Amino acid sequence: MPSLKSLKVRITSVKSTQKITKAMKMVAAAKLRRAQMAAEAGRPYAERLNAVMASLAAKVQIGPNSPKLIAGTGADKRHLLVVATSERGLAGAFNTNIVRAARKKAEELIAQGKDVKFYLIGKKGRGPLNRFFPGRIVHQVDQTHIKTVGFGDALEVARDLTARFEAGEYDIAHLFYARFRSALVQEPTEQQIIPVSIPAVTGTVDAGASAVVEYEPDEETILAELLPRNVAVQLFRAMLENAASEQGSRMTAMDNATRNAGDMIKRLTIQYNRTRQAAITTELVEIIAGAEAL
Repeated sequence: MPSLKSLKVRITSVKSTQKITKAMKMVAAAKLRRAQMAAEAGRPYAERLNAVMASLAAKVQIGPNSPKLIAGTGADKRHLLVVATSERGLAGAFNTNIVRAARKKAEELIAQGKDVKFYLIGKKGRGPLNRFFPGRIVHQVDQTHIKTVGFGDALEVARDLTARFEAGEYDIAHLFYARFRSALVQEPTEQQIIPVSIPAVTGTVDAGASAVVEYEPDEETILAELLPRNVAVQLFRAMLENAASEQGSRMTAMDNATRNAGDMIKRLTIQYNRTRQAAITTELVEIIAGAEAL
């Protein structure tokens, strides 16, 4: 049975931990609101740009002379998995879920005989991915200096990915991040970003667009200009979604940790009181027995 001193030390330690987790929960809650607003504000632009890309792509003939970012390399042998995670831990299952989705995709591609490499944004995915797929990480983007994600950060990553694609390092790039639903739900998401995956356009939208929209310059020129920007916009959206998801997951994890610490403190306090009472009872019995012996 633990001594009274060890129980008291443990109770003090758990109380200190509870104070830390409670403070982290409050900080995450404060950051979550701003991050959530930024993520929700970025969605319409990213989705509308995808719609514009679809409208333009429907009006051009994709062929060998088309921009490489939409036509591709003509092969699908080499795949680059862009895995966006956080720079810090203590965020519940946020990083684990993203890495799990990337692992599943990598295993599927490897089973099909594809060559798979990883491009990491954030450091929390490096450990598990390097453990399961040693030697397959080609680059890691360090974002420890970034306090608030900006479009320039996404643009820098997009330019690097585009340059690697133009250099022939890979054929297809898949982006993995967590889409923010709520503080309790962050949905691991996969998106093909290179070559740009053009969503289908409904007949109604197509007909209306072709009836009233005239492009100047021509559609091919506009498409070539928008393709690199679309990659940056989709990366920026993923970073914003990740920022909100990270804070939501951390707030939930720290709330659970705070409540668990409270439950542990109650159990330890009961054990401490029982041990203390047993010690007092033992001392009283010894005193009474000594008095009777006299």
